[in-house]
Amino acid sequence: MENKKELRTWLDNFNLNHPLVIAGPCSAETEEQVLTIAHQLKETDTNVFRAGIWKPRTRPGNFEGVGALGLKWLQKAKEETGLLMTTEVANANHVDLAMKHDIDILWIGARTTVSPFIVQEIAEALRGTDKPVLIKNPVNPDLSLWLGAVERMYTSDIKNLGVIHRGFSTYEKTRYRNNPEWQIAIDLQNRFPDLPLILDPSHIAGRRDIIFDLCQTALDLNYDGLMVETHHDPDNAWSDAAQQITPSTLDKYTEDLRIRTEESKSTVFKNKINTLRTQIDVIDHQLIDILGKRMTVANEIGKLKKEHNVAVLQTKRWNEILGKMILQGEEKNLSEEFILRVFKAIHQESINHQEEIINH
Repeated sequence: MENKKELRTWLDNFNLNHPLVIAGPCSAETEEQVLTIAHQLKETDTNVFRAGIWKPRTRPGNFEGVGALGLKWLQKAKEETGLLMTTEVANANHVDLAMKHDIDILWIGARTTVSPFIVQEIAEALRGTDKPVLIKNPVNPDLSLWLGAVERMYTSDIKNLGVIHRGFSTYEKTRYRNNPEWQIAIDLQNRFPDLPLILDPSHIAGRRDIIFDLCQTALDLNYDGLMVETHHDPDNAWSDAAQQITPSTLDKYTEDLRIRTEESKSTVFKNKINTLRTQIDVIDHQLIDILGKRMTVANEIGKLKKEHNVAVLQTKRWNEILGKMILQGEEKNLSEEFILRVFKAIHQESINHQEEIINH
């Protein structure tokens, strides 16, 4: 993408002295509900009101949104509060209806981002628009799909772009509804540093008690904004009740969240952080050296297995290693989730090496 500096222009136009705040219910349920929440959010740092009109659900039978009727409610909320409005569009028809109702910002959901065909159709429907378009990461942890969706919008002459990090599905049980996989968002940010990056902590958390911590992590990583699901009566919300907070809670969060500076002018800080970073660099080199040595041993095991016609995967041995490493990790204050991910990656690399040896 050329001239990517253009991608930040729309956000700069807000002239904010704090990160962008997008808030509102998971779903627009009734006109009264939309207006009630919008008026309460008007008294907070919220800049943009969000509400799902069309709600693609994983399985049929759940509430799938009120449809186009809700767009009129958003129009009324905008008239009464002055807040900008945003909603999700999942196909070209949604785009047409949202544009006709002058929705200010559109977002493309995680289930849509996974399909280049649908993304392309939406890009064509939006061609040349000056409205900001935000693209959520795909459901699965695939940076290329995320980047591809951005590029399809950009090549359709849509320059006011941003991305929303809402976490990634995983078959493993973790403390999150969707694993944050922070490194994927960081990689995208490194590729396109002028592309506004917004966190959706609600979908990552799946429950309201860890939303604040996720927001703080995002600000520590220099995210440009937050999209937080907010409801005046969260426990009775028609969808995703557990992950929504009240406007008053959001107000408290925005007061308590700390915005860090990227650098400090303090000489003491600079000297100390340079020393600590040097220590990290030394340890990282040692890690690579140790992993290389481990893989050399794994290669010797592969040769031995080939000589004696033994299968590569030894499940009992693998489970023993994993159990021991989890216990040792706990002693070093390393989470079980982290140990599992690290050693599964090491184990997979060992298997790849041994299969290469056995099959050749």
